[in-house]
Amino acid sequence: MSVLQALIIALWVGFVESRCFGFASLNLRFSPLVTGLFVGIVLGDVRGAMVVSAAIQLIYMGVIAPGGQMPAEPAVASAVAVAAALVGNLQPTAAVAIAVPVGMLGSYLYAFKIFLNSFVLKVTEGFVERLEDKKFWFSIYFLPLVIAMVLFVPTLFIALYFGTPIISSITSSAQGTIIFHVLDVVGGGLAALGIALTLHVIGKRNYLWFFFLAFFIAEIFQKNGITMVTFAILGTIVAGIFVLTKNMAKKGAE
Repeated sequence: MSVLQALIIALWVGFVESRCFGFASLNLRFSPLVTGLFVGIVLGDVRGAMVVSAAIQLIYMGVIAPGGQMPAEPAVASAVAVAAALVGNLQPTAAVAIAVPVGMLGSYLYAFKIFLNSFVLKVTEGFVERLEDKKFWFSIYFLPLVIAMVLFVPTLFIALYFGTPIISSITSSAQGTIIFHVLDVVGGGLAALGIALTLHVIGKRNYLWFFFLAFFIAEIFQKNGITMVTFAILGTIVAGIFVLTKNMAKKGAE
């Protein structure tokens, strides 16, 4: 990985963690697929990046963020893990095992960012009391962006440029050993845990039939080379039929 590539990815993570794009950046922060796509574009391997980031996405499917704080930072985890997987040609399950501790470290960094933003809030309150609108907008947009950039860009750059080759080398040398087998098992188990958490969050037993329908359709047509886009279209059609039927039933009851 070159210096420029590491810097571009670090800047992307800094922008995402700053949440300067409003709700859009919040979705970017919670989605490893988006950061994985960006890493794939920068490193020139979009297909490999999406395969790895899809496995990482499964971990965070059922994770909630009370108060905006997550137990692990998906954007940080996917940036480092996807880069390490592409550089070292690692399996997705091994990348998942790498993403977990990296994401946890990223959550501490994000918590420190929130702590620093609390001081910015005090400054902002002063601008509001004095009705200084220009300084108010400066404090709520520019200052949090600067704090996020100062915290995340150097950290991610060091992790990507210096840490990624080391992680890739160690993991590659561990292939075929018991350590690599443990990484595979842990990675697969974490993905299964993410799916289980999603089902728990959904919670309504009546809707489990849709899960079973999707599972068996995927199993039946697995050998036909059907892509996820086709499954997404089928899911949208089924959801539309369900909503239409539900609305018609309500009108009939009225």
